[in-house]
Amino acid sequence: MTRPTLFLMRMRGILRKEMLQILRDPSSIALAIVLPIALLFIFGYGVTMDAENIPIAVVNSDSGSAARELSARFDLSPNFKVVRPGSMAEAVEMMDRWEVDGIVQIQSDFASRLLGGGRAPVQLILNGIDANRARLIQGYVGGITEKWAALRRARGEVAATPAVTISPRIWFNASAESRNFMIPGLITLIMTLIGILLTALVVAREWERGTMEALLVTPIRRFDLLLGKILPYYLLGMIGMALSVGVATTVFQVPFRGSIPVLLLLSSLFMLASLGFGLLLSAAIRVQFVAAQISVVAGFLPALFLSGLLFDLESTPLPIQVVSHLVPARYFVAISHTLFMAGDIWPVLLPNALVLALMAFVFISLAYRKLTKRLEVS
Repeated sequence: MTRPTLFLMRMRGILRKEMLQILRDPSSIALAIVLPIALLFIFGYGVTMDAENIPIAVVNSDSGSAARELSARFDLSPNFKVVRPGSMAEAVEMMDRWEVDGIVQIQSDFASRLLGGGRAPVQLILNGIDANRARLIQGYVGGITEKWAALRRARGEVAATPAVTISPRIWFNASAESRNFMIPGLITLIMTLIGILLTALVVAREWERGTMEALLVTPIRRFDLLLGKILPYYLLGMIGMALSVGVATTVFQVPFRGSIPVLLLLSSLFMLASLGFGLLLSAAIRVQFVAAQISVVAGFLPALFLSGLLFDLESTPLPIQVVSHLVPARYFVAISHTLFMAGDIWPVLLPNALVLALMAFVFISLAYRKLTKRLEVS
């Protein structure tokens, strides 16, 4: 027989074995298909950076029409659930009991100061324990007061107009919904889970179950074994990615402005990098439990915290930024956000794709070196 024929025979055997193993192990299918859908719904509906129905106390100590109009605007905002205590002291007690997250006080001289100089301060007291939430509330309150002031200027109730006005326009995510940012990044976490966690167990499982000894006496070479371990889980990972993209665009209405072939190509690079890292762990560590724990610590957690999905990496200390460049998920988060929100922007896509290709080559090469056809640990 020719070498290509022998290679195809060996690959058919190893691939058939791996597919049967996957079909007999429901956890692999659940991790590749069920878990992505569950995570998308949890993050899509349960985790959001948009604050809504924030309990806030509005204390209006001025009976004038301007104060009443401004006070009513808080009731119309979907961001706030307005509570109206009878006095400032009562509002402070509610803040102490954590019944409200902020207090807006329109003081008794609001109307007179407004008519006198066109400016009347509104006091805002915030619960600053959660600094991010406090900044959100401050921004929402500032937006309401600015819109109210702009309306008064448009009606001619205020003669003086500011020297500089801001006309905001949001690109790529016009509705400014955090869901459109979270879900494309979540696809990165899903592919990381499938790529690293599943493959971190495949070689270790062979050693624990004693089936590796049977493989050692076959004519299968290291390259055949490596390819046979990668291809089935690559297929599972791409199926999970396709399901995730389908749910994101249909159920959650996240816009996708890139092209499908580019998404398939770049997601393949990231999947190969994840598979290579998982196989490297599995080949180096012959105990499934230990391999699974290390894959979570070295693979999933860095992808969660150092990819730029939850935190702005530019705001982190320099050492953290340097370490984040070693995490493949950082580059695919940038790719997925660009493809979903902006489209095929190659000055962004190409550098990240090249780094992922390099990482895939390095991890798969190291995994190949760690795979052995000897019983002793190399």
